[in-house]
Amino acid sequence: MDLSPDMQLWNGRVDTGEGDRARRWHQVVRPLDDGTLPGIALLGFACDEGVARNQGRIGAAEGPAVLRRALAGHAWHPTAPLADAGDVACTDGDLAAAQQRLAEAVQQLVTAGHFPLVLGGGHETAYGTYSGLARACPESVIGIVNFDAHFDLRAAAVPTSGTPFAQIADDCAVRSQPFRYACLGVAEPSNTQALFDRARALDVRWRLDTEMVPWRLAETRSFLADFVASVDRVYLTIDLDVLPAAQMPAVSAPAGFGVELAVVETLVADLAASGKLAAADLVEFNPRFDQDSHGAKAAARLAWCITRHLKR
Repeated sequence: MDLSPDMQLWNGRVDTGEGDRARRWHQVVRPLDDGTLPGIALLGFACDEGVARNQGRIGAAEGPAVLRRALAGHAWHPTAPLADAGDVACTDGDLAAAQQRLAEAVQQLVTAGHFPLVLGGGHETAYGTYSGLARACPESVIGIVNFDAHFDLRAAAVPTSGTPFAQIADDCAVRSQPFRYACLGVAEPSNTQALFDRARALDVRWRLDTEMVPWRLAETRSFLADFVASVDRVYLTIDLDVLPAAQMPAVSAPAGFGVELAVVETLVADLAASGKLAAADLVEFNPRFDQDSHGAKAAARLAWCITRHLKR
C-alpha cells in the first residue's frame, strides 16, 4: 500500500454517558496491522486516471478521504472488527501498476481473513478489486454484481474506467474460468448497441434502470437470488452513478433516471446477508461535485449497509 491510514479522518461525536452500545465508527476503527483480528478492512483507491482517460470529470481520487469522514459519525452496530488499511494511490499516470498494487492489497486482506471494502476512485477500481479476490480464491467461481448505469465493457487501447469488466472477461478466458457478470441499473440511452452486443456475447445478465423501479422490486430480488445461487462467491461493485442525480450528484456522469437509493440498499442488504459476499467496492464518488454532502451521505449509507448486514 502506498499510504498508511490517516486516522485523523476518524473523529466525531462521543456519547460518553451511554456506554459501549452508543459507539460510532470513529470509536471502533483501528489501523490495520499484523495483530488485527479478521474483520472488515477499509481500503482506499485514490485514483482518477481511468476517469481522465475516459474523458470524465476528475476528482474521484479525493473520494476515499471524504467517505471516511462521512462514515466516521455513523452508529456502529457490532458485526466484526473494523480496520483501516490505508490507500493505494495512482499519482504517476501508471494505472496498470496501481491496479496491480490494489490487487495485491486485496489478495493479502482476503488471505488474512478480512472482508475488503474498497473506497474508490473511478470504476477502474473494479479490475484491481476483482483481480485480488480471484488470486486469493483461485478455485472459486466468482460472480460479479455491478450496480451501474453502464456495462463498462468497452474495448479500448488502454484501460479506463469504462473497461474493467472487459479486462476481467479477458482474464477469465485466459485462465479458462467462467465469466459471471450481472449488471443492475443499465441505462439504455447511455450504452451503445455495440455494448449490448458485447454483453450478449459474454452472456452477461442485466436489468435496465426502468425495470428496477420500487414496484418491481420482488422481480429484481428474484433475479439477484438466482444469480447468487449460481456462483461460489460474490464480488459487489457499486458505481454510484446508478443512483438518480438528485440523490447522487457527485459523480462523473450523473443519471437522468437512475435507480432509487431505497431499491439499491435493499438489494445490497440481500447480497451482504447471502453469506457469499467476499469483497465490495464503491466507486466514482467525486467530492468536487457534491451538493451539501448529499452524495457523501448516500455513499456512506451504502457502505454502512454492507457492513451492517454482512454475514460471513
